[in-house]
Amino acid sequence: MKVLVIGGGIGGLATALSLHAAGVDCEVYEQSREMHELGVGINMLPHAVKELAELGLLERLDAAGVRTQELIYTNQLGQEIWREPRGLDAGHEYPQLSIHRGRLHGVLHEATRERIGPERIHTSSRLVGFEQDDTGVTAVLADRRVTGDVLVAADGIHSVVRAALYPDEGPPTWNGMMMWRGAVPYPRLLTGRSMIIAGGIDRAKLVVYPISHEHGIETPLLNWAVGVKLGDGSDPPPRREDWNRPGDIDEVLPHVRREFKLSMVDIEAVIRAGGRCGEFPMCDRDPVPRWSFGRVTLLGDAAHPMYPVGSNGASQAILDARCLAPLLAGSSDPVEALQRYEAERLPPTAEIVRLNRQGGPEGVIDMVSQRAPDGFTNLDEVATREEIEAIIKGYAATAGFSTGNTPAARDGKSRT
Repeated sequence: MKVLVIGGGIGGLATALSLHAAGVDCEVYEQSREMHELGVGINMLPHAVKELAELGLLERLDAAGVRTQELIYTNQLGQEIWREPRGLDAGHEYPQLSIHRGRLHGVLHEATRERIGPERIHTSSRLVGFEQDDTGVTAVLADRRVTGDVLVAADGIHSVVRAALYPDEGPPTWNGMMMWRGAVPYPRLLTGRSMIIAGGIDRAKLVVYPISHEHGIETPLLNWAVGVKLGDGSDPPPRREDWNRPGDIDEVLPHVRREFKLSMVDIEAVIRAGGRCGEFPMCDRDPVPRWSFGRVTLLGDAAHPMYPVGSNGASQAILDARCLAPLLAGSSDPVEALQRYEAERLPPTAEIVRLNRQGGPEGVIDMVSQRAPDGFTNLDEVATREEIEAIIKGYAATAGFSTGNTPAARDGKSRT
């Protein structure tokens, strides 16, 4: 069996590595001229880190990222709503990793080159269409045609394959929130491995966490993201060429001053220290009823683009890849294998997309802020712990990273 992987991002490279580990031949086709380490910080949840660890990548990932120790939710005034240990400290077998997206991509790219060979990673290979019959599938590239037994579309939220399968779908859906993001070496906050999330998707949101110790333990590379609701979601998203464009910190700072009053981090100082940022709209797509059509299937953002909530985008793409590879390796019928992959992965990811539209686990911040817009004196009078836990733990169960009733989860003690 030979698999054509369309897209050389996180999902595509995780797929190639997983197929190689399962003994399945594959080649990767990426439209960009070069593989660049782009973006800023992301989080990988323990169940996704487990899958990469089983591919022998944990040591490389540890060298590039930071093991998240705790997560704190606050309202926009900095009043704490929830605090919990994460990763090993929460009783998981594997850590939660905060890492620069580009460094993660670099680790995956390096490993893929080593294992499948650089000659099997094709850049400047833009897909324009595909054809299939009972004997195989052909990827029609801008300058040539290549054939295989299966085509896996890991070509992102603007997927060419998804557009062909769902020609009437239209552009991604924008919820009206614009995100500004950056990273800067900055004196450590709290434990030095703390993740802080303030506000929510109703109005304004702030996320801060360290993603690298390349500048030293006391001055980690600090990732920040600020989202501000600029519309009601009825407008179309900005043009595709405006996605992830350079942002203007003087545009985001007035929103920061107006919306956030936090004592644990001076977010204006963090943003000014970096001096630059990127800007992109918070978009997703409605879940679709099918991913697999004959010998063609969708994966990652091509299958289930979701709001950057709950640390699930890259994690779910990795889980897709690790589910798909053994199914293809263990079946003589690739069409049946793709159907089984879809049956296992489509329902939970569709539910995560829907939950993320409601704020995901961070919806507890919106809930408290709606009930107490001017802050609170006693959180228990605004929302019970049972209400808050139901949202947070229910999301973890849906996304597949719930620890259950482990001793470390109960008392917060580290397993390291």
